[in-house]
Amino acid sequence: MSVVEPTGAVQQSTFDVLVIGGGTAGSVVAARLSQDPAVSVGLLEWGPSDVDEPRALQIARWAELLETEHDLDYRSVPQERGNSGIRQTRMKLLGGCSSVNTMISWKPLASDLREWVSQGATGWDPETVVPYWDRVQAPVTPVAQAHRNPFVALEVEAAVNALGVPHRPTWNHLPPNEDLTEGAGFFEIGYDPATGVRSSASVSYLHPVLDRTNLHVVLGRRALRLTVEDGRVTGAQTERADGTRETFTGTRQVVLSAGAIDSPRLLMLSGIGPKDVLTDAGVDVVLDLPGVGRNLQDHAEGITIFEIDTDVPDVRATDWDAGVLATVDEGADRPDVVMHLPVTTVADHVTAQGVELPARNVSMASNVAKPRSRGRVWIGSPDPSQPPLIDYRYFTDPEGHDERMLVAGVRLARRIAAAQPLAQHVVREVFPGPDAQTDEEISRRERAVHQTVYHVSGTCRMGPADDPEAVVDPSLRLVGLENLSVVDASVFPTLTAVNPVGTVFVVAERAADLIRERI
Repeated sequence: MSVVEPTGAVQQSTFDVLVIGGGTAGSVVAARLSQDPAVSVGLLEWGPSDVDEPRALQIARWAELLETEHDLDYRSVPQERGNSGIRQTRMKLLGGCSSVNTMISWKPLASDLREWVSQGATGWDPETVVPYWDRVQAPVTPVAQAHRNPFVALEVEAAVNALGVPHRPTWNHLPPNEDLTEGAGFFEIGYDPATGVRSSASVSYLHPVLDRTNLHVVLGRRALRLTVEDGRVTGAQTERADGTRETFTGTRQVVLSAGAIDSPRLLMLSGIGPKDVLTDAGVDVVLDLPGVGRNLQDHAEGITIFEIDTDVPDVRATDWDAGVLATVDEGADRPDVVMHLPVTTVADHVTAQGVELPARNVSMASNVAKPRSRGRVWIGSPDPSQPPLIDYRYFTDPEGHDERMLVAGVRLARRIAAAQPLAQHVVREVFPGPDAQTDEEISRRERAVHQTVYHVSGTCRMGPADDPEAVVDPSLRLVGLENLSVVDASVFPTLTAVNPVGTVFVVAERAADLIRERI
């Protein structure tokens, strides 16, 4: 593999396939398409390599990358009903978000895929898509016994007792016809328990093919805009940190895999997107494509904190090693609430409200599994150095579903804390507090402090030809221009109920097949 370092000069700038973005999806697509030695593949990555970055390689050190030189650290516009202080981590580093997340990995849920098909994503049914899970090269394994925190194990047992959900020794090996709706247990995550090395897309797909001569990884190149000629996307203009501009070309296919914020952002900087947004930003309209940047979805996560009477041992794989899936609405065929059970309480937004945390505490973080609120990302300027504008629009769905599930997460956490063997260690509820009993009061306190789970999706969603808001067709080809495919979480019609990284791997695997058929 030819690797061009951030300050290095390129020897080749034209490839059969140009992949923009060396994150989770881009790493997979580039590795798969370059399996054919007759196809040259160029992979552009804004940041540096992860090969010599121990904070990215060791899964236990993931939090050390937050708010660092590798983190784009995006912010939102003020939220009318949610927390306006959220910092959205996005990585400029080979492997992307799979180099910084906790790699909680789920086989795609059949219920999510059926929902995609119902929204016009033909060919993304469970029967077609789920088998790709077996192709994923990133090893996924249950959290090793040595890394299972004994206090968190008490929480898991209490959840089984309180909620009547099944204990899940594994999550990805259910009977073929069983939908995953409920359960409690330690997660399956992407890592090597013996070494602690994470199963990121770069580690699993790119590192093993260093001798592949037709794969060229070009680091330190920020894509400024796509190049378009005669209705065809031909490549991208890029910039190095020293200001040097370069143009790269994909003669047979250009693949955009910059993530659910930067893929629509790059499209809009290139004049592809809603006409009114482009005009307001001062960008010449190349293609009026209304859906670009819309349909943004994210998992909003509340928190319930308890004082306990014992120290929590410092045993962990990632700190976020176990959790609970629960249904709230009768007859649900997917989880309504996904709860994470961290070893360490992360409560910056809570303490910012003046809440003092006792030295001994434990928290349960419950997220809205299937959000109905829809936000957007857009640009306000033609200048690529200006950050994108992000409006999550948390808790704005007209039916109030998301707010109801936020409150339900707190009530589920309280039931778990009241059940043995956890109850014997609980001293009191710290947040939202025992005086928060009505749905309205619980919601008010939780909406002020909720977090993101960094699962932004849906901003270039796939859909049928007659859908005016579809950005790509079910083959992931951009609507209205030739030679460009979009492959990352932005193409999700709806957000997965569970952590989406496993589904991103699967989408990228299937995308490689779809693209291979047309190059």
